Amino acid sequence: MTLPDVLREVRRLEIRSRRLVQDVLAGEYSSVFKGRGVEFADVRPYLPGDDVRTIDWRVTARTGAPYVRRYTEERELTVLFLIDHSASDDFGTRRRTKSELATEVSAVLALAAVRNNDRVGAILFSDHVERFITPAKGKRHVLRVIREMVSFQPTGVGTDLRAALEFAARVLHRRAVLFVFSDWLAHDYERTLEMVARRHDTIGVHLTDPRDDELPDVGLVALRDPERDDWRWVDSARADVRDQYRRQALAQQAVVARTLRVAGADMIRLRTGEGYVGPLLGFFRRRERRMRH
Repeated sequence: MTLPDVLREVRRLEIRSRRLVQDVLAGEYSSVFKGRGVEFADVRPYLPGDDVRTIDWRVTARTGAPYVRRYTEERELTVLFLIDHSASDDFGTRRRTKSELATEVSAVLALAAVRNNDRVGAILFSDHVERFITPAKGKRHVLRVIREMVSFQPTGVGTDLRAALEFAARVLHRRAVLFVFSDWLAHDYERTLEMVARRHDTIGVHLTDPRDDELPDVGLVALRDPERDDWRWVDSARADVRDQYRRQALAQQAVVARTLRVAGADMIRLRTGEGYVGPLLGFFRRRERRMRH
């Protein structure tokens, strides 16, 4: 993509995202995320009526008297986008690829974040972390983040989700909001995800394409694994083959949902052939209801 092409795409995303943020997501983002970050301040002696969940048991054991932890609310947040650019995410049969969908949704969320004076950054990864944009505030910085996302061309083809999560854990020194965009076709990341989700507000965005879920009846076809460059002939005219393909896809979706739930992370599922505003609003409203209760 040439520089003029990149600039045109950034401008298109800015205009589209600004409209969505202003008209649809303006209050949703701030009600769910703004002012939710907390930072440890100090401890003080326990007083009658204090929430027992705030008791600092280590200090209590050391001093022999109950102490509670005090927190201060952060006035601004850090929002970090982790975007999978492996070969399997460079796939799409409906208007855009999964990675292009991730870029557009990230642009929307980034502009919502900057309206709330939050810091925004990004990690772009494949089988290794390829680019890191340090979180910062301001409209100019957010447009730079979007430009980096649009122009990025990965060198790797595989997926190392664990490496990306470990990198995020190293560079983030305070609690942050993490949006992890991937098709989650990865291995050996579960424990790292759980560790990251304990410290940071983590949202896994599961990117799918209709062809991930359903195999069309087109006769004998060659299917390729883009990350391993493996080819396999499949007779899609057979109903049992199509049914097995569909069942495996549903099982994979269930694994992703269960993994995120066990780790304590939220989930949004987005499909390349469908709009993303509805799923985003549904996610925000579910979180808001959960916070009220």
